[in-house]
Amino acid sequence: QVQLVESGGGLVQAGDSLRLSCGASGRTFSTYAMGWFRQAPGKEREFVASISHSGGSTAYADSVKGRFTISRDNAKKTVHLQMNSLKPEDTAVYFCARDRLPFRNSWKPLPSDVGSWGQGTQVTVSS
Repeated sequence: QVQLVESGGGLVQAGDSLRLSCGASGRTFSTYAMGWFRQAPGKEREFVASISHSGGSTAYADSVKGRFTISRDNAKKTVHLQMNSLKPEDTAVYFCARDRLPFRNSWKPLPSDVGSWGQGTQVTVSS
């Protein structure tokens, strides 16, 4: 079973930037699409961004498009989420996610499409 560990969350002001990282265990990291979800208090978990197993294809929620960038380093088994121009509405717990199936070239998942979750990291954006 893969383990996903997020880091990089924190408290920032509106307009600031943060970079989240997710490290994975195991030897199959490069064969799975990866993504980020977030969940604000009282709300459902929602898709933020995803990247194909090769890194050649990315997808974003409309609410973060142009502000967030997802990337991956298969040699280091890490995936990153660069978040710029943060807004108070970006406040949430951010979860790293791995696809249920390998070698998917395009992945814009629902939570039910996720095979493995990280424990989450809190991002708080003050106004």
